Amino acid sequence: MSVTHGTESTAGPVLGPVPPEATEATGGSGPAPAAMAAVIDAARAVLPPDSLIEDHIRLRTYECDGLAHYRVTPALVVLPETAEQVAAVVRACSEHGVPFVARGSGTGLSGGALPRADGVLIVTSKMRAIREIRAEDQRAVVEPGVINLDVTRAATPAGYYYAPDPSSQQICSIGGNLAENSGGAHCLKYGFTTNHVMGAQFVTPQGGIVELGGLAPDAPGYDLLGAVVGSEGTLGIATAVTVRLVRLPEDVRTLLAGFRSTDDAGAATSAIIGAGIVPAAIEMMDALAIEAAEAATHCDYPAGAGAVLVVEIDGARAEVEHELAEVERLCRENGAFEMRVATDPAERALIWKGRKSAFAAVGRISPDYIVQDGVIPRTALPEVLRAIAELSSSSGVRVANVFHAGDGNLHPLVLFDDAVEGAGEAAEKVSGAILDLCISHGGSITGEHGVGIDKAAYMPRMFSAEDLDTMQLVRCAFDPGGVANPGKVFPTPRLCGEVPGRRRGAHPLVEAGLAEAF
Repeated sequence: MSVTHGTESTAGPVLGPVPPEATEATGGSGPAPAAMAAVIDAARAVLPPDSLIEDHIRLRTYECDGLAHYRVTPALVVLPETAEQVAAVVRACSEHGVPFVARGSGTGLSGGALPRADGVLIVTSKMRAIREIRAEDQRAVVEPGVINLDVTRAATPAGYYYAPDPSSQQICSIGGNLAENSGGAHCLKYGFTTNHVMGAQFVTPQGGIVELGGLAPDAPGYDLLGAVVGSEGTLGIATAVTVRLVRLPEDVRTLLAGFRSTDDAGAATSAIIGAGIVPAAIEMMDALAIEAAEAATHCDYPAGAGAVLVVEIDGARAEVEHELAEVERLCRENGAFEMRVATDPAERALIWKGRKSAFAAVGRISPDYIVQDGVIPRTALPEVLRAIAELSSSSGVRVANVFHAGDGNLHPLVLFDDAVEGAGEAAEKVSGAILDLCISHGGSITGEHGVGIDKAAYMPRMFSAEDLDTMQLVRCAFDPGGVANPGKVFPTPRLCGEVPGRRRGAHPLVEAGLAEAF
């Protein structure tokens, strides 16, 4: 539940201090002086002076990611430029028991890059080299600090692009996308980051450098790369990523359709998918989200709409023309009162600008808001949206809905004014109730923003204790020392030497000395 203040996602007042249950994630009051001094010495030995930040004022620049609800000042920030520098710092952390957290552009919305007061924040923003564009192999090799959209810019002259497109693609980095398994508007047709990452150079929590996957479509052996993508920095740090490039389509058509209600727009979405059409994207915004987008971008969405759909179709020209005609027919049959097809790139960009600026745009109509991220089956859209409206009405807390309608990934924006006593708590309650709605309809507590510190308490609502124990075994196999982004994802952190379900005795992997084999 990312809390944002005004139009800034990393500035403004904090709703409250880090709660007691987050102590493990934040590291308490500070590092052990001798251990931290040893890590600082090791970092100084491999990094230039301007790549270490120890000054308290400068450290505060990194005290949160896009989730501004919780803020922690790290003990040390390092900005490495090579995999060897990352490995050296991680190795020192491992040897001295100092926790570390990886951070890219800092646009995450679940607190996954929240620093540790007793640890090191390893920022990869200087690692911005696009090492290769291999058009003949449909691959690109990039460093983790490369901005998402820059991959497409580099590949476009060769006739390719990078498909995953989070709304923050102009500023978010590939390393962070890998850590969170980021999605985007076009994931309906093209999938998430995991579908486009073919390999990674990876620094383990012990400071080793390993290669996972590669140029080939499917590497043999255990799918360690699959475990790493979406692991939120708890298994190590990617220092280079091999991504799949997609051929630029022959034609792209973008349709904007206005509906009187979200029920009608949801019915149109189901009808389109039910007809066997898989658009590149189907995005929905409700009246409150439209109001915010208009105020911010003047995107000229249909006046009086209770909901709009943005439908994009790409592919071979003949196929696109046929599917566009079908989509227009299905929208009309399900209550669309106005439809508009972009006639040039500028109009297409304006339609998308309204949608992609929605999170920031809500700052125009509310001083504070919580960015939620849940998933439901597509067929449950009308029912869940009605339930959210009822929650909003009964609580007096406004909710703006903007989401990936095609795959049921909701992003309700819960609006409030923190200057009003009790407003923040009321908004948190509504936000949590929305997650419960998603779970009760067979969905998930996150689709693309990750768990981080923000939703760790909700994990037991989705998974049994046995499920969580099994996940912990995977984490401990990679990181038996518990130094890689500890306290994130899981609600009750446990030492890796403890047997799942019990609090004493070593796990057999630890006893056999196999936990560090990776």
